[in-house]
Amino acid sequence: MPSPTRRPAAAQTTLQVIETIRLTPGLVRVVLGGTELTDFPDRPDTDKYAKLFFPPAGSTLRPPYDLATLRDEVAFDELPTVRTYTIRRVDLDRGVMEIDFVVHGDTGVAGPWAANAQPGDELTMSAPGGGFSPDPEADSILLIGDESAIPAISAALESLRDDAHVTVLLESRSAEHRADLPDSPARVTWIDEDHDAPGAQLVDAVAALEWPAGRVQVFAHGERGAMKALRPILIERGVDRSDLSLSAYWAAGRTEDAFQAEKRLPVGQIFPA
Repeated sequence: MPSPTRRPAAAQTTLQVIETIRLTPGLVRVVLGGTELTDFPDRPDTDKYAKLFFPPAGSTLRPPYDLATLRDEVAFDELPTVRTYTIRRVDLDRGVMEIDFVVHGDTGVAGPWAANAQPGDELTMSAPGGGFSPDPEADSILLIGDESAIPAISAALESLRDDAHVTVLLESRSAEHRADLPDSPARVTWIDEDHDAPGAQLVDAVAALEWPAGRVQVFAHGERGAMKALRPILIERGVDRSDLSLSAYWAAGRTEDAFQAEKRLPVGQIFPA
């Protein structure tokens, strides 16, 4: 019997760390560059993201990483860990890519890597995906999120026309975790997180919002439970599905691996199948 045909591994780009910048106590910007940046297939979406590959310490594996093949050849704990992150900016004139990482101490894989990254360290990533950009034809735009959504919301703010009608609702762990946002015509409201129920205050703020007239485009990304709670509110407000980008970046009480695995289960789906 012939072996199953495997899809070829997606194109990957390997860049080098130039510097890191601590934007807030919980947000680290990693500035990357290198010769492969000019071949990176950038896209215009303000929420563009890529899968990042983090090989274990001491790994002898070299990119590009063909995970389908590697799973047959090396032990599970020798495989690179894969995480998905928003690409904050690609600036070919400066020769840099910027990715902002939320950091929770030593928890996780990507955050600690970013917090400890040194110039010259390598980071390999997939070709980017994405799906949202502010629509200049919308009457109003609503951008909703927590600290994990700051990069995508910041990129969206940079793309706005001067006459855009935009409201931003952002939840942060505390005032010191409120990152500086790009200058824009948006009205920005910061909300303090209820540490026992991340996202709950954000949901309440959306429910209490005086809803703008006309066609409203919504970008809402953040904690999974909060995003699921926002879905009926936004539907009730009459937001068309084509004008709604609603997704979870993480889930309270779940490791990243568990969160990713649950995406295929009912508990992990924002929109029921």
